Amino acid sequence: MNDWLDSSDDEPAQGGLFESAAPGADRVDSVPASGVSVLGAPLAVRMRPQSLGEVVGQDHLLGPGAPLRRLVEGSGASSVLLYGPPGTGKTTLASLISQATGRRFEALSALSAGVKDVRAVIDLARRRLVAGEQTVLFIDEVHRFSKTQQDALLSAVENRIVLLVAATTENPSFSVVSPLLSRSLVLQLQSLTDDDIRQVLDRAVTDPRGLGGTVSLTEDAENHLVRLAGGDARRALTALEAAAGTVLDRDGDPVVDLAAVESSVDEAAVRYDRDGDQHYDVTSAFIKSLRGSDVDAALHYLARMIVAGEDPRFIARRLMIHASEDVGMADPTALQTATAAAQVVQLVGMPEAQLALAQATIHIATAPKSGAVTAALGAAMADVRAGKAGAVPAHLRDGHYAGAAKLGNAIGYKYPHDNPDGVLAQQYPPDELVGVDYYDPTTHGVERELTTRVGKLRRIVRG
Repeated sequence: MNDWLDSSDDEPAQGGLFESAAPGADRVDSVPASGVSVLGAPLAVRMRPQSLGEVVGQDHLLGPGAPLRRLVEGSGASSVLLYGPPGTGKTTLASLISQATGRRFEALSALSAGVKDVRAVIDLARRRLVAGEQTVLFIDEVHRFSKTQQDALLSAVENRIVLLVAATTENPSFSVVSPLLSRSLVLQLQSLTDDDIRQVLDRAVTDPRGLGGTVSLTEDAENHLVRLAGGDARRALTALEAAAGTVLDRDGDPVVDLAAVESSVDEAAVRYDRDGDQHYDVTSAFIKSLRGSDVDAALHYLARMIVAGEDPRFIARRLMIHASEDVGMADPTALQTATAAAQVVQLVGMPEAQLALAQATIHIATAPKSGAVTAALGAAMADVRAGKAGAVPAHLRDGHYAGAAKLGNAIGYKYPHDNPDGVLAQQYPPDELVGVDYYDPTTHGVERELTTRVGKLRRIVRG
């Protein structure tokens, strides 16, 4: 559904359609789920989907009979945990569910609400239920609730005093208590695609709730807005609104062009096409800067990719690859850092994950370099492809099945831990590869120590 207008993820709602509390209030007062005026509200709020038909994205959750569609259409009754990156529409989903079912809408933020606030809302919902009125309780940033606060919801959810819709940017398997998790339907939302963002922008330009055709949008400007959005339509609409205000305040045709967008959002357009030559050129320069230990150039190309809206998962994959390919055993912790950055991309999302990508970039660029791992594997694979794959020595073969001993399998195998040094003389490779060296450590970083150790191990093992 990716309707993008959740008021979550570390920033307060700006005149949200269903949120009427003053800034800093612990609880959002309940209001009917429809009929609230949004005149004068930001463009992103005015363009919030009012029905399932206006929703873009999340096709994997909105198919016929899918749980999310049933909830939004009012035929489902399960509490739900919405898990996804910032800007994927978690608040709007909750409001659509409330609107479809005719229930009252209550919202709490885990950033400010405590157990007292949770119990107050549940007591209010219980009184309403006696009067025949049901309540949808939306909890933003639910992963920030303590175990005690989450436990306070269990009875109300189990007895359906409230229909809980909770939002989190973190994997609920790790951030939500098991009893609450088992009582809820977990749905993972995804960022909007570029085509989704274009659809949202086109609608905002023409829809009477939006700009109502008062401006036109050039292709270059739209492409730049899509890049700036990074999968978040609220960000794109905010930039569009700023640019539209700029052109409407001056004489001439109200055309939102690239210059208007650039001047409005104070961010230069990046000449970068994710499907064209610039994509490959910038990626190549990023890789070669990492390999060449130019940390500043690597950060420059990283910034170009981020600003241009490159998929952060693509960047994370490149970092993991080059942590092994270009750093390898010279600094084994580089791969750990790159892998951690990829996990941050998955669990937290952008824009916060850009810092983890930068950290991994700095680590890899400044680490000692070694291509020994790449060369070792390449040499070993070349031998295998050349047919040098002789029989596994009999004493190394599997001896855990009946009849293995009769075949001579595992007979004569020497257990290294029986030796005080943990290493002993024994043939491991096939006969034709005895004495072949694949791994040649460099003198860079940690591999400097391995140079001596590998030589010693080979002398012992080979007798």
